Amino acid sequence: MPVLKFRVYWEEDESVYRDIAIKPNQTFLVFHQAILQAFEFDSKHKATFFRSNDNWQRGREIILELDNQPRKAEPLLMADTMIAAAVKDPNQKFIYLYDFAKNWSFLVELIGVSKDENSKITYPACVRKEGLAPSQYGTKGLVGDKLVEMEEKYDLNKEGMDADGFGEEGEESDAMGGDSEEFGAEEESNF
Repeated sequence: MPVLKFRVYWEEDESVYRDIAIKPNQTFLVFHQAILQAFEFDSKHKATFFRSNDNWQRGREIILELDNQPRKAEPLLMADTMIAAAVKDPNQKFIYLYDFAKNWSFLVELIGVSKDENSKITYPACVRKEGLAPSQYGTKGLVGDKLVEMEEKYDLNKEGMDADGFGEEGEESDAMGGDSEEFGAEEESNF
C-alpha cells in the first residue's frame, strides 16, 4: 500500500515543522492525533481541517465532531473521512486548526508518496522533526532529558552560582584581579 508524507508547518514559524507519514486509508482523526503527538500537544480541544489550494484559502471543512455551525458546504467528519478521499492533487494542502480559543494554525502539505510502506514503521509516524515545537500553554516546560541538555549546553550548574545563576558578591571583581575598591580607583584615574 502506498504511503503519503505530509509536512506540517507551524504557521507562525515555517522553520518549525513535522513530517508525518500516513496511509491513504487512514482517517483524518488518526492524522489529527498524529499531529498533536508530533507537536507534543494534548488532545483536550476541538480541531478542524480545511482542504486548501496553493494560496492557503480554506475549502471544505473536515471537523472533529458534529456541531450546528452554518457552512456553505456540509462538513465531513474526521472519523469517517479517509485521507485518500480528500487528496485531489500531488501537492494537496490542508489547513489544520487546533484549540479555537488559542487558534493554533498549521499548514499541511503533501510532500511525497512512497509506493510501498515500511514494515518496520507503525503508521501514522512522525518521520522528521525540525525546530522546537511551540508550547501549547505558554512557556515550554523543560523536563527530563531536555533540561539536562539545556544545563549542559549553557553550563547552568557551575559551582559558585546560586539557583538563579548569580555568583556571590565580590566574585566578579576577584576574577578581574582585585577588589572592587581598587578597580573603581583605577577607573577614576583613567578619566
